[in-house]
Amino acid sequence: MEVIYPENMHEKESYPALVFFFGGGWIGGSRDQFKPQAEYFAKRGMVCFLVDYRLKNIHQTSPFESLKDAKSAIRFVRAQASDFQIDPHKIIAAGGSAGGHLAAATALSPGFDEGTDDFAVSAVPNALILFNPVIDNGPGGYGFERIGEAYTRFSPLHNIKAGAPPTLFMLGTKDRLIPVITGEYYNMVMEKVGSRCDLILYEDQPHGFFNYSNFENYKKTLLASDEFLQSLGYLKKEPVIEIE
Repeated sequence: MEVIYPENMHEKESYPALVFFFGGGWIGGSRDQFKPQAEYFAKRGMVCFLVDYRLKNIHQTSPFESLKDAKSAIRFVRAQASDFQIDPHKIIAAGGSAGGHLAAATALSPGFDEGTDDFAVSAVPNALILFNPVIDNGPGGYGFERIGEAYTRFSPLHNIKAGAPPTLFMLGTKDRLIPVITGEYYNMVMEKVGSRCDLILYEDQPHGFFNYSNFENYKKTLLASDEFLQSLGYLKKEPVIEIE
């Protein structure tokens, strides 16, 4: 886990935390995927965490271990809030693709807890920022051949319930892994249980459109995330940071 702090933190002040989970199908990937976003939001006054988790290519593990690690990460950040100088009630989980699944699943999917965790500490973040997340793991959805019947607990789409954290869901209309109709259904169910879900569709954009390598979409999704966090009261409009 890498931690990126704001400059000139005030000793007696607590800051919102933004916890990033990279994508890669629970198989590969790098925590550096979201480093540009983390560096931006650190300048905006958030403590940002780039999380490592177990992967099939490195640790010969299943997606279930990846989720266990994600929940452990949220618990760790919350339990150590005073050390990190963060507000334990302002923890945002963010991620893309499989990392978006992990972010959503920390909030929604029951079980998949590491036995050594302190269960007195909640693994549920206070808000979610999801970049084309693979939130449907049921039959016909992403990863079902590996998840099997455990999808009933593992798949965020199948576990939306009252109290789900406010969510920003960003999706390209040409995403080959997540159909627009899936994003729209997720949004509808969130609204049905009384939770906020802001679905933003990016016309003609493919899977992974938000990455830094696609600077214009990186900038658009970064600003959308910033505005979402402002709407929750987690950020102020100032300071305005140049996106580069």
